[in-house]
Amino acid sequence: MYQNCKKLFFLSITLVSLLSSVLAVSEEKIQIPASIQEECQRIGHKLGSVSVTRCLQSQLQDTSARSVNGQAILLKEYPPLLERRKPIGRVLLIGGTHGDEYASVSIVFKWMKILDVYHSGLFHWHVAPLMNPDGLLQKHSARLNAHGVDLNRNMPTPNWHEETARYWKNTHHDPRRYPGIEPLSEPESQWLYNEIKRFKPDAIVSVHAPYGVLDFDGPPVGPRKLGQLHLRLIGVYPGSLGNSAGIQHRIPVVTVELPYAGIMPSKQQTSKMWTDLIHWLRYNIPKEETLAAYPLFEDIDKHMNAFSQKVHDDGSSKQLQLHAQKVAN
Repeated sequence: MYQNCKKLFFLSITLVSLLSSVLAVSEEKIQIPASIQEECQRIGHKLGSVSVTRCLQSQLQDTSARSVNGQAILLKEYPPLLERRKPIGRVLLIGGTHGDEYASVSIVFKWMKILDVYHSGLFHWHVAPLMNPDGLLQKHSARLNAHGVDLNRNMPTPNWHEETARYWKNTHHDPRRYPGIEPLSEPESQWLYNEIKRFKPDAIVSVHAPYGVLDFDGPPVGPRKLGQLHLRLIGVYPGSLGNSAGIQHRIPVVTVELPYAGIMPSKQQTSKMWTDLIHWLRYNIPKEETLAAYPLFEDIDKHMNAFSQKVHDDGSSKQLQLHAQKVAN
């Protein structure tokens, strides 16, 4: 009896030692950079539907890009699975362009959870759940970035200075619509434009709220509906992602406008929007116009910047500069 107990005792010690070694190796393998841990802590404490644990489990990567206040812009790649199939196309999925649209961040995390389980290599994904961390991760979340700029009016488009100045005047100089003083003046929009240039997506899906519709820019045709959201074209705005990537660079841009900024769609609607999106992507990308435009990316870019600079030199954006000085002070 004594001998048996002694054997069990030493066996248990051996098992505990082995288990400790395995856990130590596991922790070493999945060490999470401090920048990601810190941001996941902030995201988890801000959003009721995204826990700190869930954010950390998403295995987001630090892009090395930083917001105005030095917060990381995080990305998750779901790469091609070439042993299974060649991907149909590349898709860039973005949430949190406007920091007060909580649901636009939360639903991207929900869709990432689906991809974590069911990524089959059908598409090559780049997913950025929070493009504007400064806007979201402050005491009172804001639409704008830390410079007070609407990132969805800061992308390069033709005649940028003149057109954005006219647009902003028509909003009665609404500070929530302020486009900045230059196209790509903000580090967050610079990252997005460079990501498009590097990754060359065949489609971009950008999530917003709270209009409760589906918008589309780029080579036709866009999806007619995603879940409960039906296609209703909102319009083309100077400095918007839809105008810059969709109209100018001929990349299909699907803008998902959720019904509420602070309330998530139901589990069923979240799932239905996702399956509808995958179905549309499967049969509609890549588009020939998109493939033809990518070799011209630099030429289109230079044309837009040169044109904008010419107008800027004519002094049409004085109000934009004055507002920038006011925000800085």
